Amino acid sequence: MENEIIERKEQLRNKIWELLEQKNVAIFPLPVFGRIPNFVGSGKAASLVRTLPEWKKAKVVFANPDSAQRKIREFALKEGKTLIMASPRLKHGFLQIDPQNVRGKEEVASSIKGAFKYGKPVKVMIKPDLIITGCVAVDQKSWRLGKGGGYGDIEVKRIKDEFGEIPVLTTIHPLQIVDFVPHLNHDAKVDVMVTPEKIYRIENRE
Repeated sequence: MENEIIERKEQLRNKIWELLEQKNVAIFPLPVFGRIPNFVGSGKAASLVRTLPEWKKAKVVFANPDSAQRKIREFALKEGKTLIMASPRLKHGFLQIDPQNVRGKEEVASSIKGAFKYGKPVKVMIKPDLIITGCVAVDQKSWRLGKGGGYGDIEVKRIKDEFGEIPVLTTIHPLQIVDFVPHLNHDAKVDVMVTPEKIYRIENRE
């Protein structure tokens, strides 16, 4: 049963990656296969995130390192929020960036290379007020599909195990919203999906 679900998840990933490229909405880095896809309008979606009450209240933001969410990380630093960023594949754990140390350099500091330059390895985790995660697909009941490494699920689980419930948000292209994501019990969910044009709040999470 578990192997069947894993196989169906991989089929869905490939379907979404192919669709995004066919419709010319996937943008750098390319090819999109094997990645959390960056998409046309990802910056606009990031701007929409700034209107959310969860964002406005957050003083500490945890974020994935992928290109699709880079603008969100930049906005966090520009607005004086402490940014905790996962290193790619969690090889170097988490990096913490103090917005006071990167004034005028927020765009660079929000990139992977910049996070290693300006951030410090997290030894003692502070509680994030908001979790930003990247997805390949999300369904109507909030199940997310990552790129297959399990790192996004690990990140969210580790934080929630330590600090309890924290809102989880993703930005996606509308083509990444699907009817159903095959899932296992340890897979992570999201609370809010933001496209370039619309905010979706997940009400039915069962």
